[in-house]
Amino acid sequence: MALSSFSLFVFIHIALFSSLCFAGDPFVSYELKLSYITASPLGVPQQVIAVNGKFPGPLMNVTTNNNVVVNVWNELDENLLMTWPGIQMRHNSWQDGVLGTNCPIPPKWNWTYQFQVKDQIGSFYYFPSLNFQKASGGFGPLIVNNRDIIPIPFSQPDGDIVFVIGDWYTRNHTALREVVASGKELGMPDGVLINGKGPYRYNSSVPDGIEYETINVDPGKTYRIRVHNVGISTSLNFRVQNHNLLLVETEGYYAMQQNYTSFDVHVGQSYSFLLTMDQNASSDYYIVASARFVNESVWQRVTGVAILHYSNSKGPASGPLPEPINDIYNPWAAMNQPRSIRQNGSASGARPNPQGSFHYGQINVTHTYVIQSLPPVTIDGKLRSTLNGISFVNPDTPIRLADNYSVKGDYKLDFPSEPLARPPTLDRSVINATYKGFIEVILQNNDTRMQSFHVDGYAFFVVGMDFGVWTENSRSQYNKWDGISRSTIEVYPGGWTAVMISLDNTGVWNMRVENLDRWYLGQETYMKIVNPEENGETEMAMPSNVLYCGALGYKQKAQSHSSATSILNGNLKSFIALMMVLFSSTVFFT
Repeated sequence: MALSSFSLFVFIHIALFSSLCFAGDPFVSYELKLSYITASPLGVPQQVIAVNGKFPGPLMNVTTNNNVVVNVWNELDENLLMTWPGIQMRHNSWQDGVLGTNCPIPPKWNWTYQFQVKDQIGSFYYFPSLNFQKASGGFGPLIVNNRDIIPIPFSQPDGDIVFVIGDWYTRNHTALREVVASGKELGMPDGVLINGKGPYRYNSSVPDGIEYETINVDPGKTYRIRVHNVGISTSLNFRVQNHNLLLVETEGYYAMQQNYTSFDVHVGQSYSFLLTMDQNASSDYYIVASARFVNESVWQRVTGVAILHYSNSKGPASGPLPEPINDIYNPWAAMNQPRSIRQNGSASGARPNPQGSFHYGQINVTHTYVIQSLPPVTIDGKLRSTLNGISFVNPDTPIRLADNYSVKGDYKLDFPSEPLARPPTLDRSVINATYKGFIEVILQNNDTRMQSFHVDGYAFFVVGMDFGVWTENSRSQYNKWDGISRSTIEVYPGGWTAVMISLDNTGVWNMRVENLDRWYLGQETYMKIVNPEENGETEMAMPSNVLYCGALGYKQKAQSHSSATSILNGNLKSFIALMMVLFSSTVFFT
């Protein structure tokens, strides 16, 4: 009997959007619709960016080696791109979601990302990368779970709790980007949000009527809490009153387990802790995220407060908040915390082999890059931020797209490996990286603010951190044995951080400062990594649903939507695989 068109439609929908595995690793699918809603996280109605009507956006929950299909709908009034920091899309920078690798999704259009979380585990998040939109929301958590056959290096927790924390302004992203573009500082945030909500009224400085977050727990149980700083400029100290935070993971890598009474989470960073409910619950307990390295009395209102509620609690939380680490005037002491983070070499990661088996300290460095950030400077009459004296201007045509169509003059492979004695300049200067190289990157922060530095497509080994100016003698203090792997690292003002990166992932990968104002003003570049032995074939091919812009804008066709094209957009390979399975089967539908 023939297969009806309606049955075919239903079967395709079920197959593509219910994690059906055609062959090999399973597919999981998400629809993310970004739109404006009105919310009042600090008691003031304002426009925020919601994902599927929620602020923050929904949890994306996947498992190691899953093929992830994300159909993103742009219901905003400006271009959009979604990025997935920390997700190491193997040889597939086409899906990275930044301007150097993707044309933006126009308003009222959708675009489908497809990538594999190959050999990954851990805690991450997603957010919009364009136009300062992150300052209005659009972000949400992303968890990559271990496969069942790979044990986690601790007893199975009784639950999983996500904390999305970040500084917050009551002005929306369009107003904030105008402030930055005009050459002004953002100024003090209006508050800190915990899971999109404002502070519990712990004293009279907090207005009445603000909705706050309550986390319900049971006594005696242990929970895995995942903390993401999705803010735009402020380092935050996270703590739970009368409870210890047992660190277990940093952005996809298991750490040596250590207890902390509070922990600094810098912009763009993610951590996992185990939190045991070992108190007598005479009352509820405060959960606090407060601004770090600032005058606490001036910044008192920039404090996020949620409530930890035991099921047998005898009353509400009261009294003063738990104190943060008291080292504001001793930054050297503050640096002891990140230096204490070590890789758990006895744990398996995504595969059944010890994470510590990669002896990075015994590998010869093929190239050293000293990347210096300075306070913003005026270039051609506008305030700009620089790396090694270059303020990056995104190319009109994404880099690999330009390569595929031989677009000339789109960018230059001449990013300097050290600061040069020349005036700062605007440029499209990219790092010409060597495939399978092993590079040392020194992040020298000569700015006045704490910065977070991030590399897309990679995790790197954090080997050193100190104040002052890095010299070759600084290598004597490197940790060459169990430095943690991660994708986002803090760099203290007036200090440096050294990382090592194994360049095994072909593509074009963004390197940037996560502090949104500095990033927006040009503090970024890219690494272009091609396998010369295979003429670029190691990298995944350009996707069939690629968007065109810049010099290739004439190739872009108008997008039209129907129920079928919405489902199939960007999933041609999956559709072909499905058809092969379907029509080779002896099962027919009526």
